Amino acid sequence: MVAGLVRAGRTAASAVVGAVRADGTPTSERPRTVAGAERAGGATIGAAGAIAGLGSGEAPDLRLAGLAVAAWLTALAGLHLSAGRTLLVAAVAAGLAGLAALHLLGVAGRPGAVARRYGWIAVAVLIGVVCGGATTSARLAVRDAEPLRALVDERARVTAELVVRDDPRPVRGGIVGRPPTLLVRAKLVTVTGPAGQRVTAPARVLVLASDPAWRGLLPGQRFTAEGRLAEPRGGDLTGAVLLAVGPPDRHGAPSALQRAAGRLRAGLQQACAPLPDEPGGLLPGLVVGDTSRLPDTVEEDFRATGMTHLNAVSGSNVAIIVGAVLLVARWARAGPALAATLCGLALVGFVILVRPSPSVVRAATMGAIGLAALAAGRPRAAVPALAAAVAVLVLVDPDLAGDAGFALSVLATGGLLLLAPSWRDGLRRRGVPPGAAEALAVPAAAQLACSPVIAGLSGTVSLVAVPANLLVVPAIAPATVLGVVAATVSPIWPYGAELTAWLAHWPAWWLVLVARYGARLPAGNLPWPGGVSGALLLAALTVVLLVAARRPVVRRLVAVLTVAVMLGTVPVRVVAPGWPPKGWVIAVCAVGQGDTVVLPVAAGRAVVVDTGPDPAAADACLRRLDVRQVPLLVISHFHVDHTGGVAGVLRGRRVDTVLTPQWPEPAIGRDLVHTAAATHGTPVVAAPAGWRYRAGTADLVVLGPPYPMRGTRSDPNNNSLVLLATVAGVRILLTGDAETEEQQALREHLPPHGLRADVLKVAHHGSAYQDPAFLDAIRPAVALVPVGAGNTYGHPNEAVLARLSRGGARVLRTDIDGDIAVVLGPSGLAVVSGGVDLSRAKP
Repeated sequence: MVAGLVRAGRTAASAVVGAVRADGTPTSERPRTVAGAERAGGATIGAAGAIAGLGSGEAPDLRLAGLAVAAWLTALAGLHLSAGRTLLVAAVAAGLAGLAALHLLGVAGRPGAVARRYGWIAVAVLIGVVCGGATTSARLAVRDAEPLRALVDERARVTAELVVRDDPRPVRGGIVGRPPTLLVRAKLVTVTGPAGQRVTAPARVLVLASDPAWRGLLPGQRFTAEGRLAEPRGGDLTGAVLLAVGPPDRHGAPSALQRAAGRLRAGLQQACAPLPDEPGGLLPGLVVGDTSRLPDTVEEDFRATGMTHLNAVSGSNVAIIVGAVLLVARWARAGPALAATLCGLALVGFVILVRPSPSVVRAATMGAIGLAALAAGRPRAAVPALAAAVAVLVLVDPDLAGDAGFALSVLATGGLLLLAPSWRDGLRRRGVPPGAAEALAVPAAAQLACSPVIAGLSGTVSLVAVPANLLVVPAIAPATVLGVVAATVSPIWPYGAELTAWLAHWPAWWLVLVARYGARLPAGNLPWPGGVSGALLLAALTVVLLVAARRPVVRRLVAVLTVAVMLGTVPVRVVAPGWPPKGWVIAVCAVGQGDTVVLPVAAGRAVVVDTGPDPAAADACLRRLDVRQVPLLVISHFHVDHTGGVAGVLRGRRVDTVLTPQWPEPAIGRDLVHTAAATHGTPVVAAPAGWRYRAGTADLVVLGPPYPMRGTRSDPNNNSLVLLATVAGVRILLTGDAETEEQQALREHLPPHGLRADVLKVAHHGSAYQDPAFLDAIRPAVALVPVGAGNTYGHPNEAVLARLSRGGARVLRTDIDGDIAVVLGPSGLAVVSGGVDLSRAKP
């Protein structure tokens, strides 16, 4: 059975050609920064058929490519311009296109040889500019409508009537213990302002809500909501952000098709509920793109190994489902037209099941390209079909022009069609078996095509993406097909759905394991300049290499240089990766607005003080430091910015003891810590002042609070455990979130030199609530401030930092410096920063 499913996945691409790599999650469910999210691995699904129809000797048909690229780039530029300027660009291009056409037709002068050869290509490019500019300008006029813009500028409290465009999705990175913020993409019908003015505009609105009642909304459903309007981030067609208050008021029911799809999706979730968290959360993501139950740690592993495209509905899903139908059709000896019809029906049904969101539309369109080529019996038509699809998608929805997933989808599909056939045939000529040649050529071509965009977005070039995606190829088709079967039978046979989901969770486990161990490989992602400049640099190098590699001498030279770079770079990063630095005595990780402090005990073992707000960030911090065992986990106090990441510390590591304060509030953080510890069988100790711990080179003693602090500005903060640690002779003071009251109490109850330390972890993210005499008594040489980039609390306070600097301390902060380590060397203390992408450390 499994073998048949794998064959279905391989066969799929002969019908889907470009569908094998239409990945990318919707921009609404994640930040724009992509850290290796879309990789070539999705392309390997159905590699055998994807390039079978294209021989390396056939020249690609690129006649429509200029028009498509011009429409795409014009729409992208228009999203950052006003409607008037975009329309002006379209008008100028229309005039130039008309003049060029008249010249080519001989009406306005006689065209020369060069004009006759390339003139109509230029006209096609100008027509693309006209189409892209005109359609984008029309959408921008709706987005920037003056009545709606006035309400947004006032941040007015309004009542809005809207229509749901996509399923509500939880926003990642929320505060642990609080209801997650839900993001709902909707279309505005009418909005009523505070003065009773009524505005009608079909603009796109992004709704942010926390009431659980929002979860039940389905696409196409009309509802009314109250809230305050806010400015959108720009660069897309979103006209406003609605910060909703309370539940939505629903008007009627969604369509029967949407209700049926919602029932199937809910049935799949119920079937996966008894499964272990990791494969049970992954399976709905593989099948219908529902990642609401996917653990953050798994998502981080998938991102690091270039497998995030599997968590979203993409072309690989389309290839597998259509391939399974095609396998049955071919078994029944159906002709090409009938097979294409059956595949088309399956494609429509699958789109309804997973919702026609932007990523699904991309995937379905790429699938339709292959179906058209199959029905016509002309695989070579896939390239102009791809160009036509790009143009149509951008003109129908100019928002796609600025979507990273759309760019990666098109580039990967283009790489498959333009590069993979010649690479496959070249490998065959050198004696590589056909199956192996296709398995190597397909992901390599897609990865190369996508690399410039990925490098620009993430600032890295991945070395593990292709191997990781190759390893998971055999498991994706069985997991996806079995998951679809489980969803389909769930309304009529729940037990059968659970049994099928149980079968599907085994291949899903394999994906989890590959991602977990691939993410831990050193030097898996090499640094590269980020942003537009980095993307353009890598794109230029790629084009130069592709052109130059046609010469055998250049190919050999490139191969030698590549091997030399690998041998010179990778072993150095593996043997001496540079993080953690040699001789480190304390590390403070960039985990957002929260604390995670690590004190080394021995190789692979460390004391961890606080866990930050995010499990994935805490786990990643300890992975970077190669911490495999935690003899002591200290929770300074129970606020979620110090306890929210406890699951990440416990993940895959033995934690011997958890040390907590005696103050039991807030209950949310306390319950989170106690539940996590109980799940892993770890004892919890509430430490009084004077409690001591020794292990390896580390010696810790609890200094405070000297007595329970009540009636202060923040009792949880002022009952933080304050630790004095000595690591390799370096005195380190860890102050939790202790504020003025606890700091004064410590100063009064300890001997004159009891607070003296070489390194200070500044309390409460460097807030203004510091006792100046307390800071003067410490007199640190180094002051470390764990703080989140762009936080809204005013942390750290500049006056506090200035006082520390005047006292002789070198001040470093994680929002600027990333991970920070203090190193003890022959000449004394030194500070090393680095080891983290700061864009991931933002709250």
